[in-house]
Amino acid sequence: MSDIILDSWEWYIAGPLLGAFVPILLLLGNKQFGISSSLLHFCSLILPENSKKILRYDPHENAWKLYFVIGIAIGAFIAVNFLSSDQIAFLPEKYYEFQGLIHLFAGGFLIGFGTRYADGCTSGHSIMGLSLLHWPSLKATLAFFAGGLTYTYLVLFFF
Repeated sequence: MSDIILDSWEWYIAGPLLGAFVPILLLLGNKQFGISSSLLHFCSLILPENSKKILRYDPHENAWKLYFVIGIAIGAFIAVNFLSSDQIAFLPEKYYEFQGLIHLFAGGFLIGFGTRYADGCTSGHSIMGLSLLHWPSLKATLAFFAGGLTYTYLVLFFF
């Protein structure tokens, strides 16, 4: 039984389990799946009321997103501390140096900008949006992959 938990799962098991989120969320009231919209929920908790009206965001309707992100953090903590046979470092050593911190900041900024520009994250567009046959999600997913492949090519051949 521990092999099932400790070993990585094959794509034909993990894929359908991940894909099961879409019909479950639709059955629970057409909830949109994605991490970047959860960040909007966190921001709405600290924004003044007039800003919430501008965003047209109802924090009570989207409270499940807060629990979703907390569940991800708790699940990651359990996996690293109790279900892993090896010691896992939070970050590689190079990111604790000044240049590494600059890379982390720049990468986080670019990811945040790209997520906002694309009006969603990879999980929102590539899982939920594609399953609902949203044309903008197809364009965003193609752009995610093209950007990732381009960056990988540049890093592998020029750095």
